[in-house]
Amino acid sequence: MIKPIVAIVGRPNTGKSTLLNRIVKRPVAITEDLPGTTRDRNMADVNWGGVEFTLVDTGGLEIEPNTTVNRGIKAQIETAIKEASVIVAVADAVDGVIPTDEEIADLLRRSGKPVLLAVNKADNPKREMQAPEFYSLGLGEPYPISAHHGRGVAELLDKIVELLPRQEATKIEAESIKIAIVGRPNVGKSALLNALVGTERAIVDNEPGTTRDAVDTAFDFQGQNMLLIDTAGIRRRGKIKGGVEKYSIVRTFRAIDRADVTLLVLDATEMVTAQDTHIAGYIQEATKGIILIVNKWDLIEEKNITTWNKAAKGSFKFASYAPILYTSAKTGQGVDKIMPQVIQVYRERQKRLPTSAVNNVIQQATAAHNRPSSQGKQLKIYYATQAEANPPTFVFFTNDAKLVHFSYRRFLENQIRQAFGFEGTPIRLNFKTRGNS
Repeated sequence: MIKPIVAIVGRPNTGKSTLLNRIVKRPVAITEDLPGTTRDRNMADVNWGGVEFTLVDTGGLEIEPNTTVNRGIKAQIETAIKEASVIVAVADAVDGVIPTDEEIADLLRRSGKPVLLAVNKADNPKREMQAPEFYSLGLGEPYPISAHHGRGVAELLDKIVELLPRQEATKIEAESIKIAIVGRPNVGKSALLNALVGTERAIVDNEPGTTRDAVDTAFDFQGQNMLLIDTAGIRRRGKIKGGVEKYSIVRTFRAIDRADVTLLVLDATEMVTAQDTHIAGYIQEATKGIILIVNKWDLIEEKNITTWNKAAKGSFKFASYAPILYTSAKTGQGVDKIMPQVIQVYRERQKRLPTSAVNNVIQQATAAHNRPSSQGKQLKIYYATQAEANPPTFVFFTNDAKLVHFSYRRFLENQIRQAFGFEGTPIRLNFKTRGNS
């Protein structure tokens, strides 16, 4: 399911980033008491009352920007407004209504989107009393809040949730294996999509960043419905340009969230970069299936698969379960292996194991390996069971879940993989305390 977007917009220095941090309860956005601090778009997933959405913070909006940076900020905000399901306009109770607020309000009214007006910095009852003057903006009821202290934020979130659309998965998505093609710019993602479906469905260009939006392509593979999601390349944060390309990052992450399996495309002429591992880390965090696609393989003269596999596995130690395929979208080499591998990874994600089989493996593992302990108390695992599939999720009932440290968690995961496979997919391990020993 793709989460709806809620965009926070407003002129500079009204507290938009502080509001984002308050809602997500952690410092996602950099805040500073200076106009223009936020340039790169910040986003975070939010669950309020069981309703999930993606909250996007934007830079300060200037209606007539006079610098390249400010023009880029305005362009990305306009894109955020276009993509949003709900817009939160943030004004300043201390400054009151100023001409810039009126210009922004006019822009938001013309968007046709639901808009909530948050009057920030209403830190006390006296400032709250100033909120009614913001009715003049024509954006409906002003909601006095203090992002810094948290006053009124819960009520604002209640209203946001009320306005969000109730989205349902489309029929084509429900019946298809969803595959997101992701990676840095100019690694051959769109060319790979075209090679996979056998037709020019996506624009292919050697210029990095040709693909701006996520593009869905539905096709049939040996009787199995597939939905390929091509995306714009993700640049390193410092190299992201303003405007449409900047917002494409949000769309790429949303594509990963929609997918069952991701194809992380690498450039064989550059091999693995820090940005490749960053993207893989997000895929793992989202618990999506992953296949590493080393593209442009035709340009490599010494094709030593063993050496390349070792190098790739070394770079992606945290995702060592990911299969690696070597392809050339240009010549078609290796492309025929991708879809069968996708289906295999998808099946691994759907796999369900009987509790007896899981417990047998875990009992043997704990008997053969020292269990962690602390202050004389040793970990006991009473039993384990697979609670969910897609992604595979296992629940362990223990005497004290706090005793399970990272290395032991990794040990148990490896034991499960050795016994049952789960190639190409992350697995979740949840530990619960069932009483004291």
